[in-house]
Amino acid sequence: MDRHTWSRLNNQQVGAYTEYFVKMELTLYGFQVYTTEVDDRGIDFVARHDRGPFLQIQVKSLRSHGYVFMPKTKFEPHENTLLALGLLIDGQPPDLYLIPSLTWSTPDSVFVERNYEGLKSAPEWGINISKRNLPSLSRFSFHTVVEKLTRLGG
Repeated sequence: MDRHTWSRLNNQQVGAYTEYFVKMELTLYGFQVYTTEVDDRGIDFVARHDRGPFLQIQVKSLRSHGYVFMPKTKFEPHENTLLALGLLIDGQPPDLYLIPSLTWSTPDSVFVERNYEGLKSAPEWGINISKRNLPSLSRFSFHTVVEKLTRLGG
């Protein structure tokens, strides 16, 4: 049995797996990870490296290419807020990205802003993930961004 058959898991299991995986990866890099008791503000956990700043991290996951979003009321661009994105494709280990929220300060075709003025949907920040625009995410590979953060954090 291939242990990377993500389609066997339901949405809640995929989300929980990705969140715990990100926490453990950060722990391996020497971060202290603090879990929130209640997830009512869109922050899944807080992490800190040495004496560096506390980082607010929201986690999202996808099992295929597509769109993932964060309501603007729960994800505000700030220098210490990041999105951890797990892309879980069947037959492959998780592909993790760590995206600074300030990336959405200049939205483009991959990192989008949707305001839905006059519609029922709430305003959101989103990411369009396709094979074509996957290279746009490479600069946010988890290990690349974490290594930069560890240098900043002391």
